[in-house]
Amino acid sequence: MIFHLHREQFVPGDPAAIWEFFSTPRNLDLLTSPHLRFRIVGDVAPRMYAGQIIEYRLGIVPGVWTRWLTEITHVREGEFFVDEQRVGPYRIWHHEHHFTPAPGGLRMTDHVTYDPGWGPLGTIARAVWIRRKLDAIFDFRAGRTTTLFPPRSPAW
Repeated sequence: MIFHLHREQFVPGDPAAIWEFFSTPRNLDLLTSPHLRFRIVGDVAPRMYAGQIIEYRLGIVPGVWTRWLTEITHVREGEFFVDEQRVGPYRIWHHEHHFTPAPGGLRMTDHVTYDPGWGPLGTIARAVWIRRKLDAIFDFRAGRTTTLFPPRSPAW
């Protein structure tokens, strides 16, 4: 069964600097909770590009590591990029990252279309574990984004 996750967040600051940060693959480390024990495997280009393959290792539960291989399938400079899982824990993972100009910064929108696989068992796993895990991952990322791009104080 196909599921969706949708998140929006205002990110204050210079749109070019915000885009630069989010389009740099190595910065994903800064946006991922230490609980996932996330790490990029091998060398990765400093800027993302369509066709780029990135390999990660994730600790989804204590003592269990999984390989996650994603492809950056689309990039429109300053506007959006899409990553899709090629190897990993989901049957389908399609993640769109959109950056829309807004007064004082950008509105960042994430839309994930996913299927955990495993038929009815996957639907149950999503209800009792996967959805909460994904919410925690995106909550952490939103909090870290606010720390990295804090709201500006009004000029006095």
